[in-house]
Amino acid sequence: MSNIYHVSKSGADNNCGSQTAPFLTIQKAADIAAAGDTVIVHEGTYREWVRPRFGGTSDANRITYQAAENEHVVIKGSEQITGWIPYQGTVWKADVPNTLFGSFNPFSEQIMGDWVVEPYDVPAHLGDVYLNGKSFYEAFSLDDVQNPQVRTVSPYPTWGRQEETILNPQQTIYQWFAAVSSDTTTIYANFHGANPNDELVEINVRRSCFYPDATGLNYITVSGFEMAQAASPWAPPTANQPGMLGPNWSKGWIIENNTLHDAKCVAVSLGKEASTGDNFYTKWNKKAGYHYQTESVFKALNIGWSKELIGSHIVRNNTIYDCGQAGIVGHMGCAFSKIYHNEIYNIAVKHEFYGHEIAGIKLHAAIDTQICENYIHHCTLGTWLDWQAQGTRVSRSIYSSNNRDFMIEVTHGPCLVDNNIFTAPYTFDNAAQGTAFVHNLICGHHHHYPVLDRATPYHLPHTTKLSGNTPVYGNDDRWYQNIFIGGSNENWCYGTAGYDEAPVSLEEYIARVMEIGHGDVQLFAKVPQPAYINGNVYLNGAESFDREENRLICSDNPHAELAAQTDGVYLDICLPEGFSGLPTTLITTALLGMTRLSEQAYENPDGSALTIDTDLVSKPRSGHPAAGPLEELQPGMNHILIWKNKITL
Repeated sequence: MSNIYHVSKSGADNNCGSQTAPFLTIQKAADIAAAGDTVIVHEGTYREWVRPRFGGTSDANRITYQAAENEHVVIKGSEQITGWIPYQGTVWKADVPNTLFGSFNPFSEQIMGDWVVEPYDVPAHLGDVYLNGKSFYEAFSLDDVQNPQVRTVSPYPTWGRQEETILNPQQTIYQWFAAVSSDTTTIYANFHGANPNDELVEINVRRSCFYPDATGLNYITVSGFEMAQAASPWAPPTANQPGMLGPNWSKGWIIENNTLHDAKCVAVSLGKEASTGDNFYTKWNKKAGYHYQTESVFKALNIGWSKELIGSHIVRNNTIYDCGQAGIVGHMGCAFSKIYHNEIYNIAVKHEFYGHEIAGIKLHAAIDTQICENYIHHCTLGTWLDWQAQGTRVSRSIYSSNNRDFMIEVTHGPCLVDNNIFTAPYTFDNAAQGTAFVHNLICGHHHHYPVLDRATPYHLPHTTKLSGNTPVYGNDDRWYQNIFIGGSNENWCYGTAGYDEAPVSLEEYIARVMEIGHGDVQLFAKVPQPAYINGNVYLNGAESFDREENRLICSDNPHAELAAQTDGVYLDICLPEGFSGLPTTLITTALLGMTRLSEQAYENPDGSALTIDTDLVSKPRSGHPAAGPLEELQPGMNHILIWKNKITL
């Protein structure tokens, strides 16, 4: 028989957990909740790391943790600090006994691991200080706290350290510095005009807010909470990947309707666990990180990485913001999942540290994962798909005000990117092959290139079973019925002209390879893989593939903008005459075909044929669909609602 347990700030852990005698801590309920049970948490702030002991047994027999209806429940990885004493000027200090931290002190834990790039000379730490909920910057010395300046590192593609002094005298810079001894952590913080003893001042203490210690705890639902201020560590694909919230190498979690913010590195982790590798490149330096990552895939298969045991999570209707590395991260544990209708913003924008695992959503081996209907804005990078994006789909999403919108790397497809709006001047990095870009609005530069020094795995369709391992030769891409908008940077590529040397069919590709003469693998690297390009619109100087049969080219600037109004976000775009006369067709599995190397069709995760018969806002497409992400688009000025009741840009 299923049970309902209640948790309240007025409760006690020696109660029975009923509505009239609730528990005090969520952990008390998590120690006993079993398959079929529900834990209802009532209003208040809970400063604890919830570590479930048990999981559900099926989707119909799960354990549910939920905030009580219409009640605001906060789980924090921080503790309030009082007893601040003046140090010098507007700098105050507090001596915190290390017993508060236990075995994990974020102020002594460095942000280190595979693919951390900066800073290395004076490492950043997992600690943080918050004044009335606002995160501070870490200073590299006590002198910097007393003489405030923000030191930041440069995001990709500009590598290398930049120490930037904010000169705007109107900007208030809040910084902290910690000195850790065997018994005490002394924190110095510049509060400027505030008295920290009169305000809410917190420091992060716990690694996570809701994350099991054990792996394999399946079918848990986490719904309706605010979680914040966890000292989650750097989470590359070669390491254990804990987040502020996550399933820890399990199956079938539902993470929904939460507000997640101020994770030091990662908010939601759907990622790898430690037994298959834990920062071995950083620890040992015997092999490249690439080799350790390859080994982690084989090790994961040896411990049961499969659709039957791992992944198939749902992450929906969450708001995620102000995290240092990623809103959502995952390697292998993210496979077969659905990530939809989340708003993700302000990810990795403080630039206190930088590495190659930063994005609003950063996934490795997202086999058959569906990433749809998300609004990702004001991030260093919007979405990054890396390794084994096979059967992955990025659809009906809005990317706004990011440094870059989208990157796909060292993967062989099929991957489908359809019905999205991309607005960053630097829009894409495409270091992959076998991606289909269909019905998108693309407002900037597309950088595509081969990667011949890193062979990466591909799989039997819709499984984790390995089929082969190969480098990325580039191309084998599809570009159908997109709208491209050019720009002014002479060194950037706007449109599809970068594919001009490519064959337009597999048959032509094979014939050109065979013309070279006798040989084997070296022949295939000498001929560009095919490019399948048709029905696109090129505006404001964007250039087309020279063998594209049906296309519309117009030098007019459409002045595409996203405009926030009271009821939501609108797309404003002015399209040329002739736009509606461009020959188009419904895009289907039959048209998209099969990728050359992985030999998998562009199809639904269940193996059925797909038809792209709805647009970004789920309106049906006709047999002669409009180019771009919206079926309503017409020649002339368009003003179309694309996102309802969300925050302004």
